[in-house]
Amino acid sequence: MASYLQIENISKSYGPKVLFDHIGFNVNQGDKIALIAPNGTGKTSLMRILAGKDKSDSGGQIKFLKEIRIAFLEQDYAYDPEATLLEQVWSGSTLFLAHLDDAGRFEYEHRIVRLLTEFGLRPDQRMKELSGGEIKRVAITQVLAPEADFLILDEPTNHLDVDAIEYLENYLRRSRCTLFMVTHDRYFLDRVCNIVMELDHGQIYVYKGDYANYLEKRAERIANWNAETDKVRNLLRRELEWMHATPCARTGKAKYRKQAFWELKDRAEQVHTLRQVSMEALDGVTRLGTKIIDCYDVSFSYDTPLVSDFTYKFQRYDRIGIVGRNGIGKSTFIDLLTGALEPTSGRIERGASLKIGYYHQRGIQFDESQTVLETVGNLGLLNQFLFPHDMLNNPVSKLSGGEKRRLYLLTILMQQPNLLILDEPTNDLDIVTLNILEEYLLDFKGSLIVVSHDRHFLDRVVDHLLVFCGDGLIKDFVGGYTEYRSFIKDYEAEQRKLSNKNGAERMVSRSTQLFCEENAIPERSERNGKKRFSYKEQREFDALEADLERLNDEKARIETLLAAGTATYEQIRTASQRYETLKREIDEKETRWLELSI
Repeated sequence: MASYLQIENISKSYGPKVLFDHIGFNVNQGDKIALIAPNGTGKTSLMRILAGKDKSDSGGQIKFLKEIRIAFLEQDYAYDPEATLLEQVWSGSTLFLAHLDDAGRFEYEHRIVRLLTEFGLRPDQRMKELSGGEIKRVAITQVLAPEADFLILDEPTNHLDVDAIEYLENYLRRSRCTLFMVTHDRYFLDRVCNIVMELDHGQIYVYKGDYANYLEKRAERIANWNAETDKVRNLLRRELEWMHATPCARTGKAKYRKQAFWELKDRAEQVHTLRQVSMEALDGVTRLGTKIIDCYDVSFSYDTPLVSDFTYKFQRYDRIGIVGRNGIGKSTFIDLLTGALEPTSGRIERGASLKIGYYHQRGIQFDESQTVLETVGNLGLLNQFLFPHDMLNNPVSKLSGGEKRRLYLLTILMQQPNLLILDEPTNDLDIVTLNILEEYLLDFKGSLIVVSHDRHFLDRVVDHLLVFCGDGLIKDFVGGYTEYRSFIKDYEAEQRKLSNKNGAERMVSRSTQLFCEENAIPERSERNGKKRFSYKEQREFDALEADLERLNDEKARIETLLAAGTATYEQIRTASQRYETLKREIDEKETRWLELSI
């Protein structure tokens, strides 16, 4: 197997911050490598050095096999707003065109047009007409069209919708290219890559296999490291006793021992953890009543309908994922829920105790002269979300883009909302932070609405989806994202059997269109949101909601009393008996409430 790339002795620092120091590794032909590290620790810097866009501080060597063609996808894509999509991709490919004859150029243009079309774009569109996700598709087309030997991709799935991600995933799986990329999409990583490379504390560690194998082997490495550190600590104690001994014990002959002491001290302080953090600092949630957000025949449109006749009652402890292609109206829908926009028709009612925490995409408002600690004054929260002690006094202006996103997330969580709305939270967050966020959300005691294209994230934290179909139609699917995709692919297979057609693969999935257009399953709003009650049922339903709120309030007061540790024996006995009665009453009323709702 040919070695495509050999890296030896490269380093990068910014001021006193060392990103990596004298590292080296090898990339072989056919390797598909995913680079993992927390934001701000040097992933993008390393990729820019490999792509020839930056230089190592320590010199070193970067040796490519001769005549290898390299394509680099950066996070920030420079483009001409007035250019058509075809012109833009063509102008960005000049280095690949030099060796092509007329036939090669014709074939290359045909390949550009095919990729743009499969990405759901028109080659004659102008760049200024595109959304952020569509611009990302053009950038990826420019990287894929030359069919380079070695692809370097920095967060290729950021800002792509799921159809685009799955198309790119399938393309790279089939491709014989060698790949080096950074991604936070763990399903994408697992299905495309055969090697995980970790940048940790300035050093490189390589794991052959999938993401699960990486997690297992990394845990073993850290356990071994910490066991070795315990041995070093014991040596350090003995050396410390010697260093504190009388001056006559520290003659010139013992200089080597003093140097060894400082080396041991540094080693003993380098204790790694597995990021298995407690969420105790994040448990606070403002109490939530039975009424969250009720939508009645809500519609909203600009030039085209984005929401049409949407009826839905968001419930306590709902965990909802919102999915759909870029530009279909998902962020507009969130603005309607939060009150930032008013519906064109219909009405939205919000509970009196509702407290929304909204993480949105439209930019982060920080006083960049403030320190990290001044911005988020919760030390436990900062530590759990990977802001170490030596970073707390750094001004926000010194943080990387991903670190600012992480800090912004903490400003939302520290408000203790009872409805958490996350609009594309996985963009610009690293895998380690995503794991921590997922653990938090699994323990979150409020309601959750997530807009995301990250399939792994959706599968872990939501239990049903609102699917945006286009033209304002929104459908509900009970289950996670993988279940949804399996359902519509099975449905598509059935439709193909019926029509006896095998359509070519396209990025915009026909199965999604079938799901939306042909009513493959009923909407939730059809099942319960528009159900008509009799007068008697409506009275009973309203009484149940009031009773449940009252009973849950009493249950919470008893839990507080029992947890306080100040009650007498008689108070504890009486409260415990009442607590069991309350649980039975709540179960009975919730069961009846569900019977009426369905």
